[in-house]
Amino acid sequence: MMPQFSGSVEVVCGPMFSGKTEELIRRVKRAQIAKQRVQIFKPAMDVRYAEEEVVSHSSLAIKAEPVDGAVDILIRLKDSTRVVAIDEIQFFDEAIVTVVTKLAARGCRVICAGLDLDYRAQPFGPMPQLLAIADEVTKIHAICTVCGAPAVRSQRLTKSKDKILLGETEAYEARCRGHYQNDESEEQALLPLEEEKRLANEQLSH
Repeated sequence: MMPQFSGSVEVVCGPMFSGKTEELIRRVKRAQIAKQRVQIFKPAMDVRYAEEEVVSHSSLAIKAEPVDGAVDILIRLKDSTRVVAIDEIQFFDEAIVTVVTKLAARGCRVICAGLDLDYRAQPFGPMPQLLAIADEVTKIHAICTVCGAPAVRSQRLTKSKDKILLGETEAYEARCRGHYQNDESEEQALLPLEEEKRLANEQLSH
C-alpha cells in the first residue's frame, strides 16, 4: 500500500557554530505549528548541554530522545509520527543511511543535521551517503574567528587526534578555507605534482 504522505530527506550541514541545530529546531517547530506529529532523536553520546534535549549554541532547546544506534530510531518510531528530526547525525553508524531511507519510504519527512566535515576537513562518517540520497541539502556557513569571512571548516584547538571529540569554543573554532590549518592537508598541498601523483597511485593500489 502506498504511504498516505510523501516522504522526503532534508540534510542541513556545515561546520561547527554555523547554526545547524538552530535550523533543525526551526523546521521542527514549524511542523509542530502545522500539527504534525514529530519525533526528535540524538546520539546518546552527545551530553554537552543536556541528555534528553537538542540544544543549539545559541541556547535554543527542544525535547529529544537519545539513542545508542541508528536502528533504535526505527524501534522507537511511533505509527503516528510524520516528521523525524535527527541531530548530530554524523555520529551515527553507517546503518543510519538505511534507516533514513526506510523512514522516507514510509512517508516520513526526515530532517537531518550534522557536520559534513571532520576536524581534518574530511567527509564525516555517513554524511557523504546522506547528502547523496537527500531530496534537499542546505549547507550553511559559520563566521571565521580570524577574519570574519564565511567559515566552512571546524578548526580543532587541541592536539587530540581522536576523530570524535565533543567540545565547544574551548576545543573548536570556525574558520574559512584560508585560515583553516591542518598539518596533513598543508603537507599534501606543498608536495610536488609528481610526488602527489605517486602517493595517489599507491593509495589506489591498496
